[in-house]
Formats: sequence, structure tokens, C-alpha cells
Amino acid sequence: MIKAEMAGTVWKVLVKEGDTVEEGQEVMILESMKMEIPVEAEEAGVVKRVVVNEGDFIDVDADLVEIE
Repeated sequence: MIKAEMAGTVWKVLVKEGDTVEEGQEVMILESMKMEIPVEAEEAGVVKRVVVNEGDFIDVDADLVEIE
């Protein structure tokens, strides 16, 4: 499970369920304090579930994307 390292708003989701991702690939972009923060996959795999939607406000350690 990819978790948020900081609180912010989900600005853009770059993957969907069923997508194959590589380690280090950007899966979404968060916005915090007017900065865009990329969120990267920590491992290669297939996206099982995208937990959040664009525009959602998320807290630190919130679940973002599940990869299997």
C-alpha cells in the first residue's frame, strides 16, 4: 500500500485499477502549500485499488494506492 507522506489535496491521479507500474513510477500528484508533490510506487506491480479521488483532502499516512 502506498501511503501519503504529508497532508494535502489529491491534485491528479495518474494510474487506474489494472495498470502495471514500475518501481519509482509516479502514481499521483498531491498539492500542499501550493507545491506539487509526486507520489511514486515503492515497488513494481499491478494497481489493485486506487483509494482516493482527485480533489480529496488526505492526512499523513492515508492509504492512496494498493499495489499487488
